[in-house]
Amino acid sequence: MLNRVILMGRLTADPEHKQTPNGTSVTSFSIAVDRNYAPKDGGSRQTDFINIVAWRQTADFICRYFQKGRMIAIEGSIQTRNYEDKNGNKRTAFEVLAEQVYFADSKSDSAPRSQAPASFPVPKPESFAEPTKGTGFSIGDFEAIEDDDSDLPF
Repeated sequence: MLNRVILMGRLTADPEHKQTPNGTSVTSFSIAVDRNYAPKDGGSRQTDFINIVAWRQTADFICRYFQKGRMIAIEGSIQTRNYEDKNGNKRTAFEVLAEQVYFADSKSDSAPRSQAPASFPVPKPESFAEPTKGTGFSIGDFEAIEDDDSDLPF
């Protein structure tokens, strides 16, 4: 049997970090995914809103780095669960269990929500000098290799 899902969409709200009574991290959220086709009449594309659940380190990662509007790529599987609503009607919920998540938008937006972007010192050009004698090699130790047009075994 095969149950694999790959989705890319935008979070519709900030994911909320929760923990089970035994301390396991979990988050649930939804993403908006545009359909691949547009109506012939020139109208806008339809959007599907898909419920996602993530557990443990995946949940921690999502809650730390993603917020409403961020593009996310998710790999996982579909799961169903049955429940009874407040009126006593039996319902079935479909959701994607996120196993792997990836950034799908600009790298500049990937700073953790709870922290300011890190700044790193820029090295000065003189710090890129030739290695010294104590490193075991120098730039002069390398030479060009001429191609002899022999067949490689791979």
